Amino acid sequence: MKDVLTYKGFIGSVHFSAVDKVFHGRIEGIDDLVTFEGRSVDELLEAFHGEVDDYTKLCKEHGKETMRSYKGGFNVRVTPEIHRRAVETAIKKGMSLNQLVQKAIEKELVYKE
Repeated sequence: MKDVLTYKGFIGSVHFSAVDKVFHGRIEGIDDLVTFEGRSVDELLEAFHGEVDDYTKLCKEHGKETMRSYKGGFNVRVTPEIHRRAVETAIKKGMSLNQLVQKAIEKELVYKE
């Protein structure tokens, strides 16, 4: 895992500004923009946890879902060569291209909090 924090099922991105000498990030996977920052790792963690807690409380008060909803479909761009090889592999395995891609993604989804 790289440059992310997790808390209560939320993921926070992490970046560092050398100019401002501060860590900063935002809560990912939500429909709103919620940011946090800290001058140390401990401050960053505290700020992230606080923002997640505040965000979930605010969503609950307004009857809003906390996480972004997903439709289950998205476009994937690959090279023509990978596209051809994926189709051939799917045919040889007796499955659709969609099924092959889903299985490949499932294989990569090893981390769950």
